[in-house]
Amino acid sequence: MDDIIFGSTNEELCETFVEIMKSEFEMSMMGELNYFLGLQVKQLKDGIFLNQAKYCKDLLRKFGMDKCKLISTPFSTSCHLDHDIAENPVNETKYRGLIGSLLYLTASRPDIMFVVCMCAHFQSAPKESHFNATKRILKYLQGTKDNGLWYPGNVSLSLTGYFDLDFAGCEIDRKSTSDTCHLLGSSLILWQCKKQACVALSTVEAEYIAAGSCCAQTLWLRQQLNDFGILLNKIPILCDNTRAINLTKNHIMHSRTKHIEIRHHFLREHVKLNSLVLICNLLTCLLNLWPKIGLIFC
Repeated sequence: MDDIIFGSTNEELCETFVEIMKSEFEMSMMGELNYFLGLQVKQLKDGIFLNQAKYCKDLLRKFGMDKCKLISTPFSTSCHLDHDIAENPVNETKYRGLIGSLLYLTASRPDIMFVVCMCAHFQSAPKESHFNATKRILKYLQGTKDNGLWYPGNVSLSLTGYFDLDFAGCEIDRKSTSDTCHLLGSSLILWQCKKQACVALSTVEAEYIAAGSCCAQTLWLRQQLNDFGILLNKIPILCDNTRAINLTKNHIMHSRTKHIEIRHHFLREHVKLNSLVLICNLLTCLLNLWPKIGLIFC
């Protein structure tokens, strides 16, 4: 083996582990972890900061974008990517190399996860519009190279899940894309962006499927925390669709939900067992209802 990363809140346990490993293998200590496989680690008294600033700079230099203009967003809301046969093709090797590099960057940059996964769908026959979308990501990274993840110390060990989706956002097959993330206290520990396997006929169905995906990840994290002696029940999952929440609480199969596959209904069972609970995201609901509320007050 080449490298081993280990850590503990007890320095004596670290020293004991080092002595045991040295007695079994020929090894040397490299000191405190600062850089590993493109990931920079800054260990401070009040927390740990992870980023990939050096990797990002090398990426921009590699693709000739180190002196490009800055842009504030990684993706335009008016841009919709699809298989446009009429457009000019681009070099597949270069495009795939860029997508692979950006996917590795998402290890510390969840803000580009959605757009990178969207551009990754067109690796077989990339066009100019797809390459321009990836160049926009690089322009965004030019101004945010030092962004990363902050993990403060002494946070509450409370787990919270969030999810949202882009309903029928794919121009090709009209499938929805689910986005989920989980926070342990105030620290982001898990995030995912994935296209749903089936076409949803309504926003309720799409939200319900996304909630099931978030539930599966929540249960996995719950089991991991359980192994460390942290027992959690009624883990909140925030949702902005009240009808999807009501569907998880309704244990009678309604005729209007028969089109939803059975495998998505395991969410109901865990809500019933109090493993987790879906909570309405009041902030999102208020933002959605604000135009109507404003008209009422006017």
